[in-house]
Amino acid sequence: MNIRNLQPSDNAAIERIIRECLIEFGGNRAGLAWEDESLSHLADYYNAEGRAYWVVEQDGKIVGGCGIAPFAESSEVCELQKMYLLQEARGTGAAAALLDEALAFARIHYRQCYLETLTTMVAANRFYAKHGFVQLDEPLAGTEHYACDAWYIKQLNG
Repeated sequence: MNIRNLQPSDNAAIERIIRECLIEFGGNRAGLAWEDESLSHLADYYNAEGRAYWVVEQDGKIVGGCGIAPFAESSEVCELQKMYLLQEARGTGAAAALLDEALAFARIHYRQCYLETLTTMVAANRFYAKHGFVQLDEPLAGTEHYACDAWYIKQLNG
């Protein structure tokens, strides 16, 4: 397993993975990442201060990824974004390794990490709770993904 920063040449592969996972969990609809303008050019989107995206490779093939970016332009709160792995990568430790990489970056730039997901992603919800994310009753103000129905936050420092 190899985790590295997203390169422009990875855009098509990671978009395909994200869309495949969204279809799998009923997320191919309005109000979710499915409609994000940046989905086809994530390397450009994450090429800015306080943003980063990592992909995980297994046997030379990209099998997933995740990103960190400011939430609603906040300098205090970031968002764990577009964390998706193909079925073949689930249960291998790849998600935990990706999350560790993302949170190490987030701790340098932010005080809290927020995320939004779907309750239909049962394993993902368990994963986030296991890794110290606390479930919220409602989304933070400023969310763009109005169709998400599960929200979490994690304190990064202190």
